[in-house]
Amino acid sequence: MKALVLEQQENQTLAEVKDIELPPLAEGDVRVDIDWSSLNYKDALAITGKGKIIRQFPMVPGIDFSGRVNESRDPRFAPGQAVILTGWGVGENHWGGLAAQACVKGDWLVALPEHLSARQAMIIGTAGFTAMLCVMALQDAGLKPQDGTILVTGASGGVGSTAVVLLKALGYRVAAVTGRESTHDFLRQLGADEILPRSDFAQTRPLEKQLWAGAVDTVGGAVLAKVLAQTNYGGCVAACGLAGSFELPTTVMPFILRNVRLQGVDSVMVPTAQRGAVWQRLAETLPASYYQQAATEITLAQAPATAADFLQNKIQGRTLVNIHG
Repeated sequence: MKALVLEQQENQTLAEVKDIELPPLAEGDVRVDIDWSSLNYKDALAITGKGKIIRQFPMVPGIDFSGRVNESRDPRFAPGQAVILTGWGVGENHWGGLAAQACVKGDWLVALPEHLSARQAMIIGTAGFTAMLCVMALQDAGLKPQDGTILVTGASGGVGSTAVVLLKALGYRVAAVTGRESTHDFLRQLGADEILPRSDFAQTRPLEKQLWAGAVDTVGGAVLAKVLAQTNYGGCVAACGLAGSFELPTTVMPFILRNVRLQGVDSVMVPTAQRGAVWQRLAETLPASYYQQAATEITLAQAPATAADFLQNKIQGRTLVNIHG
């Protein structure tokens, strides 16, 4: 089968589409014929070797995929069944979704929700799954549309753009932060009510004027610190990314003087029992227009060049990979 294979030579990561063979299935494993995958920021780091994502080579990247069961040694899955995978270290520690097939543990798979196609599932992908977890975190914190504006940082990226669509579909007023003026029309089409330049979030005081009922942050660093300083009393910030920095130059003042909640969001190790409900909410909440507006389709062979574009901040929305294109 064909796959994008990462190898390392002289401390350089090399990416090439090759023919490889998968091992036989172990008890509890499932072999999936993959139709669609996607490119995420973590995939871009892995493929380019810019981040310490891959520690063993050769590796097939791709942290998510959708397709149909080819062979199963897990009684919960039968040949022909449509399935989705996100997370669990696939594409990092286990051969991943940028390939014609994958062998994974049945525990890592989710049945494709009714009324959602395999292609649509990967337009959503890990980024959309993460965005839904962030929105659910804000709702769990009690934030309602009437409480005020929700800010989304890194709004032109995969997680941010999907968060904008989800929040708007749920009735929230949305402010989007982006570093690229070229994405403003795209964000307005997705539903952003207000667009702010990332330069507005470069410096901060411990506390600033209260502006946001809550936020979805994909950037980290000084941007997250600024967001926290501007969050309303009793607000919540769901933080899921570190595209800007993993450091957080802030104080305890937003937390103890304004009762602000900082909720970390991880999508990799979400328990299996919760994943189906998250996917069902995505299928029910995202409007049909999302699938036309938010995705660019590429082939497997185009993945390395597109990964480089990711790290140069040239990508907007979701990047869908047609494995057989």
